[in-house]
Amino acid sequence: MSLDELKTLRKQVDKAIAGYEDRKKKEALEQLEKAARDMGFSLAELTGGSSKPRRTVAPKYANPDDASQTWTGRGRKPRWVEAALAAGKSLDDLAI
Repeated sequence: MSLDELKTLRKQVDKAIAGYEDRKKKEALEQLEKAARDMGFSLAELTGGSSKPRRTVAPKYANPDDASQTWTGRGRKPRWVEAALAAGKSLDDLAI
């Protein structure tokens, strides 16, 4: 076989392996969901996952030097927020 044929064959094998793994994962998930339903639960209840999708929160603050850097005001403060606060600015100065 030529090098091009071998590379094509490798791509086909990689694709087949990925497809096989995806099918097996899907089958396993279906079996787990069925077992949970048979016991009167949802899989999310048993695994601690929520059945509701998480909402995205609109950003409240933006970096004045780089508007692409934003922060919602939740969680740990980004470094650019900490630097601005250390420089004497307030969160109101960073508000969008």
